[in-house]
Amino acid sequence: MSKTDDHTIDPARRDMLRMAGAAVMAGTAVVASGGAIASTTGGGGASVAMARNTSPLGLRLQGVQHFGLTVQNMERAYEFYTEVLGGTEVFRHGDFQGDTVHNTLLADQDILANELGVNPRTIGVPDLRGGAQRLDVRFIQFDNVVIELLQYRDADQPMGGPKAFAEPVAHMSPAFPRMMHICFHVADDVDFNQFIADLEAESARRGMTQVRANRIIRVNTEAERRAAPQNSYTNKVTVPPSDGWELIYCKGPEGEQLEFVKALGPVKQRFAATLAKRQQARAGR
Repeated sequence: MSKTDDHTIDPARRDMLRMAGAAVMAGTAVVASGGAIASTTGGGGASVAMARNTSPLGLRLQGVQHFGLTVQNMERAYEFYTEVLGGTEVFRHGDFQGDTVHNTLLADQDILANELGVNPRTIGVPDLRGGAQRLDVRFIQFDNVVIELLQYRDADQPMGGPKAFAEPVAHMSPAFPRMMHICFHVADDVDFNQFIADLEAESARRGMTQVRANRIIRVNTEAERRAAPQNSYTNKVTVPPSDGWELIYCKGPEGEQLEFVKALGPVKQRFAATLAKRQQARAGR
């Protein structure tokens, strides 16, 4: 985040961002110190590193660091994920261009365009290599994962503007293969139906009319969806092994697929038990 950004936000939010930055640095220090402890207690850093680098791939991971979401309107998406859902910006970076960046992100798409014999732009490939297009990113921290917002824009468009390089996909059915969604974990004691009602109302107040949650009853028009009773918002699963799972599917401001869930009772215990087993297995390696 630039110094200008730091001065333009309100003091309370600035303090939150500074605290988040401190937390990130502290977390990095913990990871680094943990690695040092493992090296010394393991009888030598070289042997520990060798064991780690020949272990199964899953044991070389530290979990999921972030989900990436390519957006059409960066400021709109940023407002939703920070001001509506309460995420905290870690940092932003932008104006990425050049051969290395292009090759890192888009080499497979260049190969596909060559195989098809078409201009890469026709299949949605920006020219980061030559600088005709640029990439901007912002990282948003939630409690247990980070969301990265990405915007590919033409070089003559401003950072954070409403116009992306490529048009958004028109239909975003979750049934399409490769379609992904972001799932948020709602606190156990929150009234789920009220949460969704408030989410829709707050989003609409900000002009984000795309933020719409499905209902568990059949509706054929948008008017019917809006008029559906609040007790029709949440799908409560009672059949094992998903018993205790509560969910709502919702579109975000960019048309992205979102899910909000509670994991209660039996299903919560299943997740907790599996996590404990995984952690024990990792500790025993």
